[in-house]
Formats: sequence, C-alpha cells, structure tokens
Amino acid sequence: MRWASLLIGGACIACQPAAGEGFTLLFLGRSPAARVARVSWAPDAPRSRLVAFDGRLRVVRTIADPRLASPVAVAPFPESRLLVTERTGEGVVFDTAGTPVREWHSPFPASLYATGDHRIVAARSPYFVQFVAEDGSAPLLWLLDTLGRPGHGLGTIHVPEIPYLAQLVNAGAVALSGETIYFAPLVRDEILKLDATGSPIWRSSRGLIPAERDPHFSGGQGRGVAHALINIAMTVGPDGRLYVLGAQDSAATKLRLDVIHPQTGEILETRVLGTPGTAIAVNRRGTIRVLDPDSLLAQTPPPARGREAFAPPFALPDLAGKTVRLEDFKGKVTLVNFWASWCEPCREEFPHMAELYREFEPQGFAIAAISDDVRDGRMRAFVREFRPPFPILVGGGHMKATYHYRGLPYSVLLDRQGRVIERIFGFGGEAEFRRLRETIAKELALPYP
Repeated sequence: MRWASLLIGGACIACQPAAGEGFTLLFLGRSPAARVARVSWAPDAPRSRLVAFDGRLRVVRTIADPRLASPVAVAPFPESRLLVTERTGEGVVFDTAGTPVREWHSPFPASLYATGDHRIVAARSPYFVQFVAEDGSAPLLWLLDTLGRPGHGLGTIHVPEIPYLAQLVNAGAVALSGETIYFAPLVRDEILKLDATGSPIWRSSRGLIPAERDPHFSGGQGRGVAHALINIAMTVGPDGRLYVLGAQDSAATKLRLDVIHPQTGEILETRVLGTPGTAIAVNRRGTIRVLDPDSLLAQTPPPARGREAFAPPFALPDLAGKTVRLEDFKGKVTLVNFWASWCEPCREEFPHMAELYREFEPQGFAIAAISDDVRDGRMRAFVREFRPPFPILVGGGHMKATYHYRGLPYSVLLDRQGRVIERIFGFGGEAEFRRLRETIAKELALPYP
C-alpha cells in the first residue's frame, strides 16, 4: 500500500508575515517538517530532496543525496542535525550542510520517527503500510537511542480481528514534546497523549466515525481492504499546541487541520482544507498560514555551490573485461544506470533506455549501465535477452554499498563535466522518460567548451 501518493488538500490564503513574525513550516503536502537552527526543513518526496525555508517561508537551500529516495518526514536531531524518515522506514541523519552522518534500519516493517529532548520514538509508518500479522507482543512504539537502536517499547497495540491487518491498524502519526508523546492512529478516530511509559494521559476524538470498526477485507475480485483514513500527520507547533492534519471525512476526499490543547485534548480550532496540495505554517502566536506548496517550491534557487560531482568515480570492467572509467564519458551527457537481472522494474526500463540511447547518442549522449548482479551467469543471460546498444559494466554486487541508493533501478543523469543534473529512483514509465528526453535535449543544446 503506497500512502506516499496521497496528496493533502488546501488553498493559498497566505500573505507575507509582518516583520518580526517568523513562521515555522509544519507540513509540506502531508509530510511533517522540522525547525532546526531557525530554519524549517521539509521533505520534498517527489523530487527526492530536503528543502529549507526561512521565517518568511523563502527557500534558502536544498539537500539531495542517494539516501533520500522518498523522504516523508523530518525531525530535529541532537547537535542541530536532521533525522529524516525514508518512505520505506530507514532513519537517516544529516547535518545542515547536507552531509550524511548515520543511517539505521527500521525497527518495524516500516517506521516513522519523531524526536524531542534527545529522545527518538519510532511508530509504525502511515506512509508505507505492509501487511504483517501481529500477536500483540510488539509494543505500540519503540524508544531508540541516537544510533537508532531500539531500547524499550512503549504502549500496547490493538490486535484486530484479522491479525494480518495489525500493521495498518497500529500505524499512525507521532509527535514528542519533552517527556510527552502524542500518537494519532491512521485508521482510528482517536488522538492519544502518552506519558513516558506509554500509558494514556488523555484520549481525544475528531468525531469522524460514529462507531469504530476494524479494517476488513472487502468483497469482490479485487480483495481490497476497507478502512477509514483519519489522521494523516501531526506535529507540535512553535506555540506549543498540537497540530493534526487529517480527513474531514473518513474517505479522505476532504482534509482538515485541527489545533488541539496539549493539556486537555480539546480541539481549539478547525480549518477545512480543499483537495489541492497544502503547506501549513505557524508562528509563535499561533497564527496559521495555509499555502500552496507548488508556489513555495517554485522559488527554489539553484544550488549555492552549483552542481555536485558524481562520486565516487567508477572504474569497472565491461563484459569483455576492459576497464571503463567515469572520465571516459567526459564531454557527453551521461545516464549512469544501476540495475540487476532479478529486478523486474529494470526489465521494464531497459527497452526505454535503448530507445533513448538510439535517439540521442549521435548528439553526444551516453549510457553506462552498471549491473549489481552477484552471479555473472544471470547478468549475461539478461544481456543476451535484451541486447542493449549501450555499454554494460560489471559492479559485482558492491554498488549499493558504494553509492547508497535505496533500491533498483537507480539512475543519475550527468552533464558533460560529470556533474549531477538529477537522480532518478525507480522506474516511472513513459511519463518519466518523456520528461527525461526534455531534460537531455536541453542539456545537449547548451554550449560546451
């Protein structure tokens, strides 16, 4: 179930804040942002990057890295660092210069992370729900140390009638404030305030469902799962109040923002949002701004240091054993593609790459397709089947450890000087390659010394 494709609603009703009234971005789309060193950092999952906004909600910098395939949340981390939740549940720590510091695997099939006062809590992710049966022995939340290692569990899960749906039932948004933990289940109409042991202090409801019912399998050939979508994202604002982004109806066709009193659980304010994408910002006075995220992101400046060099440079054998180096492609716009014979999306992608190569190769375009297969025989069988017109290089199963990508296929488009134009995660079909053609054509049209 791919929750990352769900878009939260809203309309642009914002204006520039008055002088001295700095705003903190709380949500970009449906993803929580974080304030670190007077800057709001938000994930921009469609572009595989982090974006920083100042108090006037102007973009001041961006971070892109192979580890950022689809970031869905950002939280403050000790020493003014950023803890990023990847859609598939990994936790990745960056400094604000964009240097990765550490990374850890998810304690749940997929996790969402929140932080507060040097504490890290992991919940089952509402962004990437996997159907895994549970018997109630696992906690609702894990408390982690700063290396991402689970320390002890907090709270008790609800085991549904169909244990296979337990991950869905217990997935949800999580936020911290001091020793207090807030948890809002994705598919249940409740918001919980928990103490340091995971015991409930209060339980609040948004009033969307008259009678709770566990998710269940629906009839028909599709064998889908019938469930409500209630709480999408949650965070604590700079004014100390709790902000919950969720559904206005249980089908999530309309969205709303609820502002909740942190001591009592009372809903203090509600704003119904439309269906287009939404960004929400708040200042210390509790003044709310609802903005259009596309307009916010359209102001993104070019990278301060220009395009980064592709690194580390490779020197790998081709199928005949001849060493091919990154520097051999200098002067050409080059698509470096990582693939493997066992990767089904790679099989779908190869014919598109062949078309791309035949179209642009005479104009100075190249492809370096690097196999990450461990077994040489399977790699060569794949090549015999597809007969690609571009060079195949042998990575020998070491490429993921070297280039830190999340999965295959993974591609990096380079300019004529070997610098990164963009990173491409996964296979996006015809639409992706139409856009890629436009980018390559523009790059080839630029003058090159």
